[in-house]
Amino acid sequence: MFDNVIRPVIADPNLSDYAGTCRSFSWQDADRHFTWQATGKINIAHEAIDRHAADPHRSEKVCLICPQASGSTVYTYSRMRNLSNRFANVLKKLGIGTSDRVCLFLPGIPEFYIAMAGCAKAGAIIVPLYSDYMAGAVKSRMQDARPKAIVTDADHIGRIPLDELPDLEHVIIAGDDQGCARFRSWNREMDAASPCFEPVWLEPVDPFLIIYTSGPDGSPVGLVHVHEAMKGYLMTARWVLDIRDDDVVFTLGRPGWFMSIVYSAFAPWLCGVASVVCDVPDTAGELYQAIEHSGATVLYTTPSVYSLMTDAGPDYARNFNCSRLRHLLSVLEPLSPEMIFAVMALLKLLVHDTWWSAETGMITIANMACLPIKPGYLGKPCPGLVTAVLDEHGNDAPYFEMGRLALRPPWPAMARGIWGQGSRALHDPDSRSWFMTGDVAFIDHEGYYFYQGRADDAVITSAGKINISEIEQALRRHPAAADAAVVRAAAPGEPKRIRAFVVPAPGFKPVAELERAIIDHVGRMLSPDIALASIHWCSVLPRHSDGRINTLALKASLLGLTD
Repeated sequence: MFDNVIRPVIADPNLSDYAGTCRSFSWQDADRHFTWQATGKINIAHEAIDRHAADPHRSEKVCLICPQASGSTVYTYSRMRNLSNRFANVLKKLGIGTSDRVCLFLPGIPEFYIAMAGCAKAGAIIVPLYSDYMAGAVKSRMQDARPKAIVTDADHIGRIPLDELPDLEHVIIAGDDQGCARFRSWNREMDAASPCFEPVWLEPVDPFLIIYTSGPDGSPVGLVHVHEAMKGYLMTARWVLDIRDDDVVFTLGRPGWFMSIVYSAFAPWLCGVASVVCDVPDTAGELYQAIEHSGATVLYTTPSVYSLMTDAGPDYARNFNCSRLRHLLSVLEPLSPEMIFAVMALLKLLVHDTWWSAETGMITIANMACLPIKPGYLGKPCPGLVTAVLDEHGNDAPYFEMGRLALRPPWPAMARGIWGQGSRALHDPDSRSWFMTGDVAFIDHEGYYFYQGRADDAVITSAGKINISEIEQALRRHPAAADAAVVRAAAPGEPKRIRAFVVPAPGFKPVAELERAIIDHVGRMLSPDIALASIHWCSVLPRHSDGRINTLALKASLLGLTD
């Protein structure tokens, strides 16, 4: 189907024999890479941080790089061990231990990653909150997780509804804490804590992380991930990110996004290499400076970040030294062939697409460094995973025929259940033991996967999966909206985007200023990533006889097909 096949250009990749590895690999094979196979003691933070810090040949190796305009702040594995130990002791002093939840609501600063490692050492469950979440999204997730503590900063504290969180006992302010005297100071707590801490040893299936996504009804659900997920993190870091011992990995995503937990932190640390962390740059210049100052060799980010680079053009790129970059990867939305070729012309490197989700817990399908790339395709499944595209009867769909993307459990990084609901809540009883991802795809005759989109009403953003009904609920909370509906559809001459239909409340006139106000309101309630393309005003919403919104009628109206 695709004549435009690009041959791999990375020399001697870690995964060199894809087919042979798929035939021979089992997840038990990964156990040998961890100290717990010999000791029986399991904690992901020990494997990611402490074992490297205890090795005299690796203790002063760089663990974390925070690039800034004036240079970079660097943390070695030894320093990261001591700082995360201090935070684990802070939690212990506050009475926080095994299975207690701790929310992290911070920008891309070192404290986010120190706290994350310290929580894991203490046996607490990390609950990262996407740094751009507004008050409504923060409230719903914290009320579900019921954390004992939250680490945040002065810029984010105003978005936390403290009076509506009865289980929240401690608020720790990182950074400048002026004006936050009634809360605990990160600096004072850390200065008073000991740098020595014995990690809490746990079982492989004990939880260490809750990632929030959107449920079928639009309400947030917390997906539980466990300590043995480290096996999936390590193997995909080696096989997909192709991490070598001297790499500097720059995984660029918003703090709190699952990607920034796995591939900004634990995956590179399990490999014993340096990770670059910062907020997503607003300009190409800031991005290029971060790459240059950190010496990044592997870049893993989103198509929008690559667009930032290509839009600035090759002349601008020549102002910066990005010569150490050797491997590029992308996630979040399908990578277009045009973007692949544009980046190749700019940086002389291929971008390798990847696909995974909060449910799969690790990279699931990817363009591996050892395989030819078919632009527009996601690639092939990671070794150790059994994947399929199923038809409506649950059988394998023929080549090039759209069907439902499915994975065969178990694998170590998969979500083990929904917080408060148990493991059964994740599985479709009619799936014949398959995990149905909710995505539509096809497979070609060579085993490459092509991603078509979601089969449900979910919208994939860097904040995670958000259901269309959640956007509708946010719209209806605006006083100017008597009723609202949302569809994902194309308009003449435009691509498929998120479009809202709003019935104005009495006393409100549908003018441009009101449209902008409602769009801003949705951003504040959920995330600025929820970019409504337009608001269409109507006197009444079309509904079926059972009261459901007639979305087909709304989509038809966009094309001028209504009477």
